[in-house]
Amino acid sequence: MGDPKRHRKKYTTPTHPWDKARLEKEMELVIKYGLRNKRELWRFQNILRKYRRVARDLLAEIGLPGKEGEIAKAKAQTVIKKLNKMGILPENATLDDILNLSVEDFLERRLQTMVYRQGLAKTIKQARQFITHGHIAVDGRRVTSPSFIVTKELESKISFYKNSPLAKTEVV
Repeated sequence: MGDPKRHRKKYTTPTHPWDKARLEKEMELVIKYGLRNKRELWRFQNILRKYRRVARDLLAEIGLPGKEGEIAKAKAQTVIKKLNKMGILPENATLDDILNLSVEDFLERRLQTMVYRQGLAKTIKQARQFITHGHIAVDGRRVTSPSFIVTKELESKISFYKNSPLAKTEVV
């Protein structure tokens, strides 16, 4: 069952730690999205890897005849609906669209990126600071995790927290 006090690692480290091309690409993404460290990036790469693996397995199962194929199609629609609700895929997406996703698609849905894109903060680093200091609320509730995934329905409900001094001045 495992120790309840110990959390399971949600990322996997790269197999080749000193690959120059990968290191440069990772550093570019860390700077662009204001990540604290590469572990945050690896976590989203792991999420992407999981969805791509599911899509590949479902593509293989859809070709099966009979009931197994129909069950696989229903599972595929469930996965697509979930990614659509997160705002990563459009409504009429297919399993091939899941295979074409990139890490940037997931990083764009982080609260830190959304706060910066909506103009609540001047820089991506300032957006992270506002969130961790408790100045940002999503649907009226304070969120202090910059990596919070914002769904499509919550995207328009990002604002300053009601008790924050920034909410009273509204000057950023």
